[in-house]
Amino acid sequence: MNGHGRVQPMSVEQIVEQAENFEYNPLVPFKHWSRSAGTLIKEAEIYDHEGNEQQAYLLLFRHARLILDKLPTHPEARSKENDTALQQLRKDVLRNISKLEKLKPRINKRYDRYQAILKERSQAKAANTQALAASRRVSADAQTQRGPSRPPSASGLAYSSEALTAGDNRDLAVKLAHKEIRRRATARKATRQAGSIQEDEQERRTAGVWGDRDETWTRDKDSIDQDTLSRDMHNVRMQVNGSTPEALQQASSHPAVENQKSHILYPSVPPKSARGQQAYSHSLPDQESEDFRASYPTYSPPQRPSKTPNKLVQDSLPQRPKKEEITHPPPSRSDTASPVPQDLKPSTFTFQPSAYLENGTPLRTIFLPPDLRHRFLSIALPNTKANLETCGILCGTLISNALFISKLVIPEQKSTSDTCETVNESDLFDYIDGEDLMVLGWIHTHPTQTCFMSSRDLHTHSGYQVMMPESIAIVCAPSKGDWGVFRLTDPPGMKSVLNCTQSGLFHPHAESNIYTDALRPGHVYEAKGLEFDVVDMRH
Repeated sequence: MNGHGRVQPMSVEQIVEQAENFEYNPLVPFKHWSRSAGTLIKEAEIYDHEGNEQQAYLLLFRHARLILDKLPTHPEARSKENDTALQQLRKDVLRNISKLEKLKPRINKRYDRYQAILKERSQAKAANTQALAASRRVSADAQTQRGPSRPPSASGLAYSSEALTAGDNRDLAVKLAHKEIRRRATARKATRQAGSIQEDEQERRTAGVWGDRDETWTRDKDSIDQDTLSRDMHNVRMQVNGSTPEALQQASSHPAVENQKSHILYPSVPPKSARGQQAYSHSLPDQESEDFRASYPTYSPPQRPSKTPNKLVQDSLPQRPKKEEITHPPPSRSDTASPVPQDLKPSTFTFQPSAYLENGTPLRTIFLPPDLRHRFLSIALPNTKANLETCGILCGTLISNALFISKLVIPEQKSTSDTCETVNESDLFDYIDGEDLMVLGWIHTHPTQTCFMSSRDLHTHSGYQVMMPESIAIVCAPSKGDWGVFRLTDPPGMKSVLNCTQSGLFHPHAESNIYTDALRPGHVYEAKGLEFDVVDMRH
């Protein structure tokens, strides 16, 4: 292991200040923000279950700000479909307000105790200094006996867990993932069975007054207006940071933005407006990176790897970034790593960030099964022989502040030699949401081309990465025997692609370092033995 990762207690006011610091880009499609909102809730639930109430509160409050203050102003919010989705998202906020109120006193109580102990420690240190100055002639032994007692430790108040580096603890990560994923699957199955029993009971009910009462109750419950939600959120904010009613009213009543159109070829993947699933936090402007960094658990980060600038793009195809020397340890556990404990609990461990965005934002580790790409290539073989691309969705979950890819989903799709687009996305995301999965990236083939990110790939991947900064794109070039794991740089890659209005299948971008390798080096680690399932929705 590698010491302890303690999250210093913060007040609710401090958490809220960090939660409100995120970059909102109205050029990003509404459906992507919708799924971002869903994943914020999902991650909050996991952090809360693992005992990190501060991070849970931050994510829930950020979710409320996104839904109540940002999305109503989105250019696409006026459409009937998105308006319906927004109404559903507001119901999620209403449910989460009670969670915020429940977490708030516990967070503040922990913070107040922490501050009291720090004050006591400071006073004791001052008294100790005075005592030492007044007793210089006293022997060291006598001084030790009557010196001031040490103040109680504040470590018990912090969210303490064993801090791990990904490269030295892959075996532990695999065992932890297997145990936790099985536990969640068992809990999900039990919940579904309980739901089936309730559905059977509902079917046995007779029509008439009982049925009318349920219908009326449901109709009343569904008729949630913006004023009600804004008033509830108003109360939370007033209690949190003393915001004035005028400021809150102004924040929750932005005028609708005129419709803005972008020619970006966004991915046909991260959608499902009503109940989303993707994205932790949104890319922040450079000047806010320090604020955002604090939204992750606090520990001593590893050294940020140096970057080797790429050569300027000379033609219309973005050049694959040069690979640097592999700095990750080999798949086997390091000799210095501690033995794997028998009682594995996610709350006991915290995986430290493995890399950083170019703006300094930390990236959580993604553990990737080494056999996944081989399995994908075997599934894609018929298309590859026909010179057709194949794509898959990389799904997984969050455990101990690390992301684990545990499922490869092959969606229904239509392909050409240079493109691959998903179809029937509602079924795809019904499945992903039903399995409590997060979208962590995508994988696709270049049947005859080399391994690089085309301009089309860059625009596709921006939709994933805007929802979760850690999202990755795996490119496989079977005819060349090559593959790579990539992400957009931020800056300049993300902003450049999101602001690009070129519509051609292949077009150049001015920046030379628009994307980079996420595996060598980066935040992605292959973990031998990490299990994964394959779901092919084409059949």
